[in-house]
Amino acid sequence: MSKILTFGEIMMRLNPEGYLRFVQATKFEATYAGGEANVAVSLANYGEDVAYLTKLPDNDLGQCAINELRRFGVSTDKIVRGGPRLGIYFCEKGASQRGSKVLYDRAGSSIALAKREDFHWDSIFEGCEWFHFTGITPALGGELPEICLDALKAAKAKGITVSCDLNYRGKLWSRQKAGEVMATLMPYVDVCIANEEDAKDVFGIAAENTDINSGKLDKNGYISVAQQLMARFGFQYVAITLRGSISASDNHWSGILYDGKEAYFAKDYLIHIVDRVGGGDSFGGGLIHAMRMGWDCQAIIEFAVAASCLKQTIDFDFNHVSEKEVLALAGGNASGRVQR
Repeated sequence: MSKILTFGEIMMRLNPEGYLRFVQATKFEATYAGGEANVAVSLANYGEDVAYLTKLPDNDLGQCAINELRRFGVSTDKIVRGGPRLGIYFCEKGASQRGSKVLYDRAGSSIALAKREDFHWDSIFEGCEWFHFTGITPALGGELPEICLDALKAAKAKGITVSCDLNYRGKLWSRQKAGEVMATLMPYVDVCIANEEDAKDVFGIAAENTDINSGKLDKNGYISVAQQLMARFGFQYVAITLRGSISASDNHWSGILYDGKEAYFAKDYLIHIVDRVGGGDSFGGGLIHAMRMGWDCQAIIEFAVAASCLKQTIDFDFNHVSEKEVLALAGGNASGRVQR
């Protein structure tokens, strides 16, 4: 049985070619993506034994999503089949001062309509050591908040390490609802992952001297954010990505890891972005792998940030990089020279 399990919704991603806008498109490129699926593919690329769990329709499109996960070495044996449809999201890539845009067509998807009895957690967690989910999954509504709580209780009973990316999505639920639901789930979480806005959006915990819209972040303000999150929920670790947006095409990128005693910051990268969607998920995948490798905190955050830096130079959601490539960048090889 797989040692790592991620749980959530995988969707078909449809986007216009290149940097065309939706209104210009006459055809769309199809790939597959979803927060927890993206993490699973990253982990598989690093050689981890990882499985992905969701509910998919028992039709060709559901099978396409399964085939895509299998192609990258992710186990799909635990996936439940049934329900009406595969969720879809449309992505228009931004450039320069024009931001990227995401439109969802996921209401009534198979996972959104899943029932608690679809998932038998005692058997699902056999041999599992690490469980990962994000705030997107309970945000889908229906019984998913209760399904997530069932999973977390079973995971903790079995001594499984749990990580959660807060991943607030305003198009899925309100800040108030997110705060209420996520507060019931967080006591079961060991490793909390967030971006520079999530703690404020979900729990009202904001970094001082920071203006997200202008791209100006006070890194030290995020030490206090991490401390407040840990004090409230008892996490073992808090990891936060730090994005300084110059434009849709160019961002500063770093991160912080807090272990309850000390805060560790990764080096800052200036990224010329190819596709930023999935950047946070690639951070989560890198973080989980580095933690499972037993590296020290500085090495963990350097690996996670370097992994997510590389992802944002790659089209679509999945992070197609190896551990060796990430270690090279984390070690200072950032020239981008041709490898011959």
